[in-house]
Amino acid sequence: TVYFAARDPRTPIFVRVLAVLIAAYALSPIDLIPDFIPIIGFLDDIILIPIGISLVIRFTPPEVIETAKLKAEKTAKKPVSYIAMTFIIIIWGLLLWLCSKWMLDLFRTFPSL
Repeated sequence: TVYFAARDPRTPIFVRVLAVLIAAYALSPIDLIPDFIPIIGFLDDIILIPIGISLVIRFTPPEVIETAKLKAEKTAKKPVSYIAMTFIIIIWGLLLWLCSKWMLDLFRTFPSL
């Protein structure tokens, strides 16, 4: 919903910028508090991202939110390509088989490993 609301021309520019910043922060490997610090590392993600999303929704006009919700629901109901999924599973299976074959050959060649 936020994605479609941010792309709507009726959305104010500062809301669009906020949506981009929130998405960039969510996808960025750089955080305010590094994730490797136990508990506190994930706390900034758990707090800042929902606050940012709620601000985007609050400052977006209601008619834009309704349109964005409808677009999001329509997109979520799109058909899934089972052929593509099967193709990807076959490729991963082949890669796994080749990797295991290579590892077995390596262990047979160098038994001390």
